[in-house]
Amino acid sequence: MNYKRADRVAAQILADVSQIILREMADPDMGFMTITRVKVTDDLRLAKIYYSVLGDEAEQKKATEALHKAQGHIRAELGHRLSLRFVPELVFYYDDTAAYADHINRILNKIHQTDSPPDLDPVAE
Repeated sequence: MNYKRADRVAAQILADVSQIILREMADPDMGFMTITRVKVTDDLRLAKIYYSVLGDEAEQKKATEALHKAQGHIRAELGHRLSLRFVPELVFYYDDTAAYADHINRILNKIHQTDSPPDLDPVAE
C-alpha cells in the first residue's frame, strides 16, 4: 500500500495529541475527551483535529474551551515530537458522530419495542 505523507503525519499527530491530552494536560475541564481523527493538508501546514467528549452539553462546552486554551501548548509539544520543518496549524472541531449514532440507536430501539408482536406462548394454551 502506498500512503501519502499527509496520512502518515495525520496518524502521528492523532497518537501524539491523544497522549498529550491524556498524560500531560492537568485540566479537569477536558473531561473524557477522545481524538477521533486527524486530517492534514497535503502541504502539511494545517491539521484538522476532530474530538468527542463524553458527557452532557455543559461538559462538552467546558472541554471545548479548555482545549482552545491549551491549543498553543499542544502545538508546542507537537513541535518537539514531530520531525517536520513546520508544525502544522491546529484547528479543533467537535465530532458529534458518536452522539448522533447513539440518537439513531435509541430511535431504532424505540421502534423495535413498539413494533414487536405480542408474546405468544403456544405451550400455555
